[in-house]
Amino acid sequence: TPVQIKEFGAVNKIDFSPVPPYNYAVTASSRIHIYGRYSQEPIKTFSRFRDAAYCATYRDDGRLLTAGSEDGSICLFDVSGKAPLRQFEGHTKPVHVVGFLSDKYRIFSGGDDYSSNLWDIPSATEIISYSEHTDYVRCGCASKVNADVFITGSYDHTVKLFDARTKSSVMTIEHGHPVESVLLFPSGGLLVSAGGRYVKVWDVLKGGQLLVSLKNHHKTVTCLCLNSSGQRLLSGSLDRHVKIYSTTSYKVVHSFSYATSILSLALSPEDETIVVGMTNGVLNVKHRKPEEKNENSQKKRQPAYRTYVKGRTYMPKQEDFCVSKPVKRVLRKYDKLLRSFQSSKALDAVLEPPIMLHTPEVTVAVMQELHRRGTLRSALAGRDEKQVNLLLTFVARRVIEPRFTPVLVTVADMITDIYQPVVGQSAIVDKQFLKLQQAIGKEIDYQEELLEVLGMMDTLFATFTKKRDTCLEENKSNGVTEIIETSMNY
Repeated sequence: TPVQIKEFGAVNKIDFSPVPPYNYAVTASSRIHIYGRYSQEPIKTFSRFRDAAYCATYRDDGRLLTAGSEDGSICLFDVSGKAPLRQFEGHTKPVHVVGFLSDKYRIFSGGDDYSSNLWDIPSATEIISYSEHTDYVRCGCASKVNADVFITGSYDHTVKLFDARTKSSVMTIEHGHPVESVLLFPSGGLLVSAGGRYVKVWDVLKGGQLLVSLKNHHKTVTCLCLNSSGQRLLSGSLDRHVKIYSTTSYKVVHSFSYATSILSLALSPEDETIVVGMTNGVLNVKHRKPEEKNENSQKKRQPAYRTYVKGRTYMPKQEDFCVSKPVKRVLRKYDKLLRSFQSSKALDAVLEPPIMLHTPEVTVAVMQELHRRGTLRSALAGRDEKQVNLLLTFVARRVIEPRFTPVLVTVADMITDIYQPVVGQSAIVDKQFLKLQQAIGKEIDYQEELLEVLGMMDTLFATFTKKRDTCLEENKSNGVTEIIETSMNY
């Protein structure tokens, strides 16, 4: 439901602060009211104007505010203060257009004296004045891309692009009707002008070429606005409607209707609030409806009770027919690569740290399979310094394990043959080759010591066997003698 706020006069300008909490300034009659996003009463008021105020606009940092007035002066306010910080005098008639250049230290203005001026904030002096329009200057905007470029629109049916480094305008665009509002896309390449019943889009980079002309309103279009992403263009008109266009197709995608003619509109930086000012002094504020989180829709719908069997512990009866669900077998990454004959990638997959450290048997098994296929050499070849270092680290660490030795000795031979020509070019690889050499040398020493120990044990076992045989023979011979002697006595 929109919030209606009554102002003292027609609302000629609404501007949102570009920084949180995104307050907005409303210019109506001789006052500038600052509203919070959800406040229905102004939280601050600037009323130091002798006559009507126009076009209160925030600076990019949200700390300064500038506004024109009916008496031709321009005031600069600190948002946290009350009295003007600066006052610029130079226009001889009402100033309806003011704004900051993107360098934050200069202000541009346009007045009913047909002039467009540029002002320096620190010194409060006029830098340059352009008198090229032949009628009231009623709208303008500054480029966010180039700090020297600003644009003004006039009732003489033209839009002029000025560069502060030149003494005259650098481009003139004929709109065809008194221009009420101009707008630059964030990229600075497209310009939108509104006047009469038309909204026109121009390509600035092509010298002001007309891209599209929109005629969706029944009366004069008074204001324009872009959303934060630049995907939606909004236009307000005296026909009491706000039209929303898609900037990709320039078709009307939505429309709002209001009670009376619209003079100004603004959209919050988060696209959450749209504020419209009307000729009868009413400020209409609409907030985007918060998305309600439907708990029921988020929960996964459970099947009805009747679809359940009694449970996992249910024992089938004799007359029941059991249907077994086939278990889908999920292949590992290296298995998929082996199936598609991608040998090198399969080897890379099993050289990843989790597999290499925790399940080295998988790495060795893949190497053995590649050797069986005859593709191990091609999988080992063509590797960079980091990959060779990884391979040699694994081989040097695991080659001494008896279950891996037959396969890893073959791998070590192949690596040595392939990368022998580049030995000496990388300190890291050379270091790993030395580690491999040391590991194999130690293993050979261990084997030699084990063979010596085995020889000793064989000698000992042989000695024990001969002694035992001799003892048995002696026992047998003694028994026979005794028997012979006994028989002779008889």
